[in-house]
Amino acid sequence: MHGFTLFFLAMLLLSVSMRLWLSMRQIAHIEAHRAIVPAVFSDSITLREHQKAADYTTAKTRFGRWPMLYDTALLLIWTLGGGLEWLDGSISAFELSPLLNGIAVMLAFMVLSSLLELPFSIYSTFVIEQRFGFNRTSVKTFVLDLVKGTVLALVLGVPLLYVFLWLMAQAGAYWWIYAWLVWTGFSLLIMWIYPNWIAPLFNKFEPLQPGETLDRIQQLLHRCGFSSNGIFVIDGSKRSSHGNAYFSGFGRNKRIVFFDTLLKMLDNDELEAVLAHELGHFRKKHILKSILISTAASFAALALLAWLMQNDWFYHALGVSTPSTYMALLLFTLMLPVFTFVFQPLLSMFSRKNEFEADAFAAEQTNAEYLVRALVGLYRENASTLTPDPLYSAFYDSHPPAPVRIAHLHAQTSA
Repeated sequence: MHGFTLFFLAMLLLSVSMRLWLSMRQIAHIEAHRAIVPAVFSDSITLREHQKAADYTTAKTRFGRWPMLYDTALLLIWTLGGGLEWLDGSISAFELSPLLNGIAVMLAFMVLSSLLELPFSIYSTFVIEQRFGFNRTSVKTFVLDLVKGTVLALVLGVPLLYVFLWLMAQAGAYWWIYAWLVWTGFSLLIMWIYPNWIAPLFNKFEPLQPGETLDRIQQLLHRCGFSSNGIFVIDGSKRSSHGNAYFSGFGRNKRIVFFDTLLKMLDNDELEAVLAHELGHFRKKHILKSILISTAASFAALALLAWLMQNDWFYHALGVSTPSTYMALLLFTLMLPVFTFVFQPLLSMFSRKNEFEADAFAAEQTNAEYLVRALVGLYRENASTLTPDPLYSAFYDSHPPAPVRIAHLHAQTSA
């Protein structure tokens, strides 16, 4: 057995073992604290609400093991089990040009992977979310989302695949630099067109109606020196009772979006604090930093791919006998998460630092207690656990754990 095969299997075993161990820790930690509401939340969250959040998180964590093990089995089937080799041979029988053959293989792989993973998405939406009272997605909406998402992926993905594979085959040793420029431009383009062209395919966006809420938001935007292309309400209740707010787009094409469910959860003081937090990400240049980090990571990844694809052992060690550009791209995409899982805490640490900075900005612009009230309301309505396992949270949570975040805000109030 090739040395890289052993390395791949060892890292896969490590990744799966860590995920299972972390899920066990998460469930045990939540169940150990299920009987008592943490003191900081005792006046605002009832024991029944706390236990619902604990049971919801535990159910999702337990369920999450199955798709993880299933995906691991599929990964081994696609690679060492000869699945990609079989798919390539089946499509090569049609005697397409090398470029079209590569696109066909990759599209077939994506379609098959999506179909194989569909049962887990259905179960999550219509069983777990339904059981805890969050699901509002109808079968019709679910199917339409699936169809629209597939069509959109084809419209955007096929041209991108064509350019990538053409560059890999024709642009020489430095193809990966050109591909990186294409990928960077494509990513920025998607961010630009998302608010006006992509998001409305799935949801309705209505301008926030005139009134006190809009007036206070506009005053906050003016104080923060933030200009947007509109303040909108999205029909999030069409799919879920969870609430949220976000920015989309960049440059002059920025939108502020509130879920209709969020407007029902929070009062104007709390909404203003939530928006101030989101504005904090803008003012502290977190979005720009994330784009730069993502751009640098894609540069490094493509450079690594360019080196790996020149070595026959890369293909043979992962179950492919005939090297090709599209197989290199597929194998690299499949194996990369196996080797990067151990670095997730670093990304979470960066994200949490940004959240603390955005919270501090919100406390300067409004009142820290308003943000505390808003966060507690969101924890309660979204059934977010108040007692995550610290190590599990370090790997999986982009936001600080609830007690840590609230304590941080209280410290700023008293400072």
